[in-house]
Amino acid sequence: MASFNSEIIDPPSYDDTALFERICRDLVTDGFSICHNALPPGLSESLAIQASSYHDQVFESAGIGRGQQFEKNTQIRTDQILWIEGDSPVGQKWLDWTSSLQSYINRRLFLGLFSFESHFSHYPPGSFYKRHMDAFKGQSNRILTLVTYLNHDWKERDGGALKLYRCSDDQRGITILPDFGTLVVFLSEDFPHEVLTTHRDRLSIAGWFRLNNSQGGVIDPPN
Repeated sequence: MASFNSEIIDPPSYDDTALFERICRDLVTDGFSICHNALPPGLSESLAIQASSYHDQVFESAGIGRGQQFEKNTQIRTDQILWIEGDSPVGQKWLDWTSSLQSYINRRLFLGLFSFESHFSHYPPGSFYKRHMDAFKGQSNRILTLVTYLNHDWKERDGGALKLYRCSDDQRGITILPDFGTLVVFLSEDFPHEVLTTHRDRLSIAGWFRLNNSQGGVIDPPN
């Protein structure tokens, strides 16, 4: 995996408590939360610079399914991904921030979130991800999906919106533009969603908070 050693753009003093509390309230009432300009500004900018610095060959074509059921299907998704392992200062700063969010949600909602996995997502022009679920009831330990966007000056005509559906029968959905700093959190088992075809390069981070799926004392690896 490529490393990135650029200096982190340090944010000013920033208190996440109000944001974390809002996310928890939204999850209780709606099952999802959409927050604009959510991340500390310095962190969002550092992540955007890092993601933009990678060349296409560093990313890998994304697939669907896990383990033996993993496959690449360009009829369903055509984005590229790069897992965030915390091997750079910026990546570690991101993981520290999501760890703080995880701890707050566990204290507030008692969800028992155990681990977090995330990757950069690059959608070149013409890319998409068809309607899908991040987890199926009783078949996955992904509990919460988290997405944040790293795109400045995004316009509706640029496409690439996230469509979040309230249930399997919902055909209208909620349209969310991938604006810089927007954060979306939702229950992984409850909300179908898709990424509409993008007309310009689109960068984001997708992540999942998971339960402990240990078997025989071996922890199920995140990715």
